[in-house]
Amino acid sequence: MGRKLEIILGPTGVGKTAYAIQRAREVGSPVISCDSRQIYKELCIGTAAPSRREREQVKHYFVRCIPITRNYTAGIYEAEALALVNRLFAQGHETLVMCGGSMLYIDAFCYGLDDFPEVPLQLREHLMECLKEDGVESLAEQLKELDPVSYEELDLSNGQRVIRALEVSMYTGQPFSSFKTNTFKKRDFEIVKIGLERPREQLYERINARVLEMMRRGLEAEARRMLPYRDLPALQTVGYKEMFDYFDGGCTREEAVRRIQVNSRHYAKRQLTWWRRDEEIQWIPVE
Repeated sequence: MGRKLEIILGPTGVGKTAYAIQRAREVGSPVISCDSRQIYKELCIGTAAPSRREREQVKHYFVRCIPITRNYTAGIYEAEALALVNRLFAQGHETLVMCGGSMLYIDAFCYGLDDFPEVPLQLREHLMECLKEDGVESLAEQLKELDPVSYEELDLSNGQRVIRALEVSMYTGQPFSSFKTNTFKKRDFEIVKIGLERPREQLYERINARVLEMMRRGLEAEARRMLPYRDLPALQTVGYKEMFDYFDGGCTREEAVRRIQVNSRHYAKRQLTWWRRDEEIQWIPVE
């Protein structure tokens, strides 16, 4: 097949960025980010986006390149990342390096997404408001009635995923799960998935330390700048949600930091649970 793309994946905090940069330099490739939050210009500290120094070592794509107000989806990423990869292969690259921890974006790139119907923006905005006022549990109960299959399959703590399944079910009158065909799109290049892993205790220590480093670097100030946009899907994520709750008086600063650490560890666990089902991944222990 000749052309090969290596995807460096793994849980948050495991050390993907450093590993991907080293590998990219070895094979003469840029790093193609596959992260649904690092793509936004305004989100730097809270997403652990590659630093300027890291981006100077090797060219990065899809890092801090679109405004927070743009509605960016896994489907858009699939199309744009594929176009970029094909262009880079046409320029003479034989091996390319992709790096990220966003499970849906990686699956979209590798296998493609099913074609779901477009939903009116007003319905999505209404459900976002319901999420804000009533919490994800209320939306999950509605989803359970309309689409019990998706209710069993989805991560019900992820408000965006619940809203996506619910809005399609409500708008079409058919379960979101009924639109899934599970037909994989064929790529004309080899994909090698490399998973990085560490002992759980070591990984959790790294996550806790990284959150403290984010606070030292100015996560609180970054989150305050994002307050006017707090209801956008991009900000329904660990690090910013906890800070917003602190700004609202819902917890102390110390408690917000502790929650970010706990929720980051939970997210890492969900990532590993998702990827352990993928037998194509070659797991590599890192020090």
